[in-house]
Amino acid sequence: MLSILIPTWNNLSFLKLCVSRLQKNTHHPFELVLHVNEGVDGTLDWVRQEGFIHSHSPENIGICHAMNRMAGLATQPYLVYLNDDMVCCPGWDVPLVNRIRQLNTDAFMLSGTMIEPRESGNRCVIVADFGSDPESFREDALLAALPVLHHEDWYGATWPPTVVHRTWWDKVGGYSPEFSPGMSSDNDFSMKMWQAGCRIFLGVGDSKVYHFMSRSTGKVKRNDGRRQFLDKWGMTQSTFDRHYLRRGQPVTADTLGEPRKDLWYHLDRWRGRIRRLTG
Repeated sequence: MLSILIPTWNNLSFLKLCVSRLQKNTHHPFELVLHVNEGVDGTLDWVRQEGFIHSHSPENIGICHAMNRMAGLATQPYLVYLNDDMVCCPGWDVPLVNRIRQLNTDAFMLSGTMIEPRESGNRCVIVADFGSDPESFREDALLAALPVLHHEDWYGATWPPTVVHRTWWDKVGGYSPEFSPGMSSDNDFSMKMWQAGCRIFLGVGDSKVYHFMSRSTGKVKRNDGRRQFLDKWGMTQSTFDRHYLRRGQPVTADTLGEPRKDLWYHLDRWRGRIRRLTG
């Protein structure tokens, strides 16, 4: 039912922990597909030794190309994007699959809910520190705390762990290569889903995944994703998040309506137009 796609870039200790807990804590059968960027730290040898389905590039090709390669190898109807610095909590997939069955449509984008060790101002995550890397990870403490780490369902699914149906992945053409190596590629994918007619963007509060927040973006030359998004779609990411996806607001109905074109909407659109003209 699920094809779980994980891109990785010389991050072997994180990847081993991610995969082992994925295998231990996932209830439903799944197919694992990896993309190994470089892999010179032993990742490629380990992936080959384990016999995982994978693609490989001798250099870092970024999230967009990696996701599209993995999707081409995947065989299951639901594509799940997971980062290698995430640890799936026990039964994390059950609420996602239950939600899919309740929706009775393939026009959706779902996200699990991340538990992160540091405050980032993100209303969609649970902040609780259980370590910043595999060596400092306090797994027993995390498991003991899970029953009280609550988050209601939220609007605005965009970032991993995400689930989409292959039909919609194909309909929107996967991730956009022009956003390589990947800044704002998640936001662009959500906008493509919206433009194609999807109106279900739900974060599932009971699907919990611990996120170490070990970013690889500092190692790459970052694309100016926010500017690319503005030029491509004619609005800022914050406008899309706030008025279309209602990012972080509690869920009152599965399907989002069209944005309320009130004063704040028009003000945000005006600011975007000014920013686009002035650079």
